Amino acid sequence: MRPDILNPLFAEVRSMAGIGPKLAKPLDRLKIERIKDLLYHFPASWTYRKPVPALDVGDVGQNIIIRLVVMDYKGSGSPRAPTRIFASDADGNYVTLTFFGRNGGWAKKQLPIGEERVISGKLERYGDELQMVHPDHMEPLDNGAAPALAEPIYPLSEGLTNKRLGQLASSAVENIPALPEWIEPSLLAKRVWPDWQTALTTVHRKDDEAARDRLAYDELFSNQLAMRLVRSALDRRHGIAIKGDGRLTNALNLPFDLTGAQKRTIAEIESDMAQSRPMLRLLQGDVGSGKTMVALMTLLRAVECRMQGALLAPTEILARQHFANLRQMLSGLPVNIAILTGRDKGKAREATLMGLADGSIDILVGTHAIFQEAVTYKSLAVAVIDEQHRFGVSQRLMLSRKAKGVPHLLVMTATPIPRTLALACYGEMDSSQLDELPPGRTPVETRVMSSERLVELVEGVGRHLASGKQAFWVCPLVEESENSDLAAAEQRAEQLRLRFGDKVALVHGRMKGPEKDAVMEAFVAGKTQLLVATTVIEVGVDVPNASLMIIEAADRFGLAQLHQLRGRVGRGAEKSICLLVRSAHIGETAAARLKLMRESNDGFRIAEEDMRLRGAGELLGTRQSGDSPFRVATAEQVRAMIGIASDDARLLLDRDGGLDSGARGQAARLALYLFERDAGIATLRGG
Repeated sequence: MRPDILNPLFAEVRSMAGIGPKLAKPLDRLKIERIKDLLYHFPASWTYRKPVPALDVGDVGQNIIIRLVVMDYKGSGSPRAPTRIFASDADGNYVTLTFFGRNGGWAKKQLPIGEERVISGKLERYGDELQMVHPDHMEPLDNGAAPALAEPIYPLSEGLTNKRLGQLASSAVENIPALPEWIEPSLLAKRVWPDWQTALTTVHRKDDEAARDRLAYDELFSNQLAMRLVRSALDRRHGIAIKGDGRLTNALNLPFDLTGAQKRTIAEIESDMAQSRPMLRLLQGDVGSGKTMVALMTLLRAVECRMQGALLAPTEILARQHFANLRQMLSGLPVNIAILTGRDKGKAREATLMGLADGSIDILVGTHAIFQEAVTYKSLAVAVIDEQHRFGVSQRLMLSRKAKGVPHLLVMTATPIPRTLALACYGEMDSSQLDELPPGRTPVETRVMSSERLVELVEGVGRHLASGKQAFWVCPLVEESENSDLAAAEQRAEQLRLRFGDKVALVHGRMKGPEKDAVMEAFVAGKTQLLVATTVIEVGVDVPNASLMIIEAADRFGLAQLHQLRGRVGRGAEKSICLLVRSAHIGETAAARLKLMRESNDGFRIAEEDMRLRGAGELLGTRQSGDSPFRVATAEQVRAMIGIASDDARLLLDRDGGLDSGARGQAARLALYLFERDAGIATLRGG
């Protein structure tokens, strides 16, 4: 149960005075649902004002506060012309207050001729005159409402003004409870950080680096502490020691030799699984580095011990592809492999469930459906999770309850993760890297071209298809709307069909499973040659005859996603090309991304650069790849403090007695609840 002291922070924001249905909508769009969300909705920037006694050209470009007397009005009579109001300071210097649109009449009411007002706004030069366009503050001297010298500027949504959000934040700040300190005292003193209550109050009242760093650290610390608690809870529970005899792994008829990286990783995994302590290992492998083979070897070790293995994929397309690939690799071996997705119904599903329960199915491949309550395993010993960022701590705990002992867990990602971000997201895991490509895989040649050469590009695609080869054409990210992205893909597919007819197919995320599978199967079989797609094909699609990848409006994609898409080609012996079609005019950051893609096929270098250019929140953010674990901490703060937070969490648990010992342990328990890392506390009860 959440401690009572935190309840005011988790109260609904609608309970605040003055928030009705009209104001609730823009707050919902900003994901401000509770008081806590409002408090952690920090200003994006600040407006600073300078009080001045008189007008001075030296202050042009600055926001000033000044007392002015209104002298005269001027308007042309046309509704399109601005209203100009002339005012002077105590020294007789003039300034023009300019109002565009329909604000003129309102401004005249606020500024009667002959009256003195406190005015604030940005002082500008217009020809030989000084002017202020739409002053932000115009008040009589006697109302005492002087503008603040520093005003926070918040991220907003339509229907919500900065002034109103600032008022709500100020009201929430007044009721922040005092919480005990969870940061290690020597670290707090070294960093000269304020306490939590002071820091949260300060960030809404001034631009304070120490306060922001402290609050970011709180988030990082609670994240690391929760992961360490999960790991220690799993370590306390017995797994199943797996020591395969090699009868299946040695019988695999491989058409190629394993790379040194694959052999090293398989040895690390086998060493882990031979212990009763459950394996929890992250396998990072660049596109095409051979992760599927490592996964198969891992699963076969369990089968050699008459146990079961499971492979979970993030999408149905990828699950069915894994199933097809593994079944082909296992051809001739006495291994029963099955698939289970949300689409499987009726007798086929029942037969699969029975086979899992009686142990006749050795390996199960599927989507999240394989961990539903109705799915019971006779002897699940190892699970392989593909694409870690879609499978969080709570799913790991759910998985651990599917076996008599805690199953060994291998988590794979095809997006190489920067070291600091790996520590932040997967800090409780051991880590392996596949940093070699299998022999025979040639790097994909990457070229950048302007969208202005689209006609030339289509002609080149025609020559490519005429030679019997296949190609992908990925349509642009239009906006954060699947409908808009789909419309772009449908339009491009229709245009290409006018040129290439039935050779063109279309696949997108809104298709139903069977329809999507039919399109993909036709493309894999070579019945269609040009697959137009939204980013649904990003992960895992394997078509060796496809040797051309076109990514339209590539400047709108992140580096990690471009690298993933590029990895869909170069899977056969044919030399492959990736064409990044850029918009006619792009910014510096987008140009730098495309330049790096042209220069490098190294996914680890690309991931580091992606984090530098876009930040941790977007690298694993919902807009591109999955969920970021952080709301407060920026990429720079993650890099600077994640290692310190990890060490601090370890010290609390290993040296200071953990959450049940002393005042700091009790305070750290509050931090876990505050940042909703409850899974960590759940392990104390259930582990």
